[in-house]
Amino acid sequence: MKNLKLYILMLGTGWLFASCSDSFLDVESKTESTTGNFYKTVSDAKRALYGCYDGWQLTTSNGGKAFYFASEVMSDECFGGTGAVDGYDCRVMNRFDISIEPSNMNMFEDTWKNYYVGVYRCNELITREDQINWGNNTVLRGTLMGECRAIRGLLYFDMVRLWGNIPLFTEPVNENRPQVHPDEVYKVIIDDLKFAVGNIPADAYPKAQAATNDGRITKYAAAAVLARVYLYYTGYYGKEPAGLTKAEVLAGLENIISSGEFDLIPEFKNLWPAASSLPVNPPAVNTGSWVEGYTTYAGDGNRETVLAQKFNWTDNWGDKKNGNNWLVMMGMRGFNFSPYGTGWGGCTVHPKMWNVYDANDTRRGASIINYELEGISKKADFEKNHLSDQREYTGYTVKKYTPMAFADGTAAVVGLGDGNFMISQYQDFVVMRYADVLLMAAELGSPNAQDYLNKVRQRAFGPGFTVVPPTKENIMKERMLEFAFEGQRHWDLLRQGIEYAAQQKAESGVNVLSGNKPETVTINAQNIIKTKGLSQIPINQIILSNNVLKQNEGW
Repeated sequence: MKNLKLYILMLGTGWLFASCSDSFLDVESKTESTTGNFYKTVSDAKRALYGCYDGWQLTTSNGGKAFYFASEVMSDECFGGTGAVDGYDCRVMNRFDISIEPSNMNMFEDTWKNYYVGVYRCNELITREDQINWGNNTVLRGTLMGECRAIRGLLYFDMVRLWGNIPLFTEPVNENRPQVHPDEVYKVIIDDLKFAVGNIPADAYPKAQAATNDGRITKYAAAAVLARVYLYYTGYYGKEPAGLTKAEVLAGLENIISSGEFDLIPEFKNLWPAASSLPVNPPAVNTGSWVEGYTTYAGDGNRETVLAQKFNWTDNWGDKKNGNNWLVMMGMRGFNFSPYGTGWGGCTVHPKMWNVYDANDTRRGASIINYELEGISKKADFEKNHLSDQREYTGYTVKKYTPMAFADGTAAVVGLGDGNFMISQYQDFVVMRYADVLLMAAELGSPNAQDYLNKVRQRAFGPGFTVVPPTKENIMKERMLEFAFEGQRHWDLLRQGIEYAAQQKAESGVNVLSGNKPETVTINAQNIIKTKGLSQIPINQIILSNNVLKQNEGW
């Protein structure tokens, strides 16, 4: 991965944005640019687009309130966890209950602001498209603007799912605007993603060149996200979205499948660095994808990755925000057990998730760290270093996304960038996998639905897998098993109905340990129903708007 530094002054904001990194971003500029002398050439357009990618990355680099971490905390897969004496923001999110900590009214403020920074950057480029001298580069123009529009669509899709009612901006202005009906936001999302599908050539970023273009939004990625948008909207709102049909969405998915660009990785565990790696004794050299010879990880940009959000270890405590900071939230509190590294103990896994898998389902061991089976809880200093400081300990935590460490406890980021485990995490977040394309196509009624479901199940169970019919119930259960701890479950529940989601989330009492003392987790279904599964709008933003913004019900 290479570092990109952009210094683009956004007109009307007074913000100087320092951008970040990815293998396909190989530009460095020390020249400060303003909207008065920028947006002239194709090179300017590329630089601005890299800033848009950076704005997208920024939304998930802010740690504990990042979209993907919050999606897990809000789901029925995990509890809030974190430290025994930490604040209760994760518990508030997990139980949709502000009464736990009534003063905690700005949990998502950084998230809110970061998303609008990302949207602003995209709007800046979109509105200035016509002043760029594209020459004869019509294909490149469609590609770059398609990527930009897709990023804006992704940002708004996250935002409208999180908050439901949000201000909508399609131009780079700084105004006090009221919230709009979600349908208006979804129209922009759908238009943006359809533009990307129609304008990014199929061969713009081939898998064969993933080493240099991994992380770029492709025609196929846009089509897959469009299907996710369709399924969520039709499920949550109970109606068809304007400007998008089921047939159109399914055709897009079938096109991905027939492209030959993607396939399932043969072994599920090899999709995830921690699940596919062995402990390593120092001295060891981390190449940025764990240590050669000690991992079977399929690698970044592998055949199953349809879209990944990239991160880098070059983060620092200053202006560069390009590390996967939310990943640290997932690590074991105060404890290393190579290849797993320490972190802040968030997202302790609900015991039901271990039990919902069949014993011969290979996804269970690849998705969940079982403290007892893996010998972690037997370590002499486990109680002192972990249990005494861990909230809502269940005996399980997430394996797919967790920091990594060498066998002596040294964080695996040592020697990379600043080498600080809190800011130098670099694991990709896989936004869309090919398995999701297969299951969405099956859910939408593809003639090949049985085959698509079989492919996913056969990998999980081996050649002796049991064939189940591609009913909605079976497909949704398969999604629960296949995409556990990938930030999908909360949204999959909500699109099956608020009351159904509340029933799945509700708990009458699960025994956990907090600070090594017994505690019971109870979650009231009425809190999920009252909030409609939406999140709190930061009170600071409501105050700054002179109460033009209105708080979501239940918060």
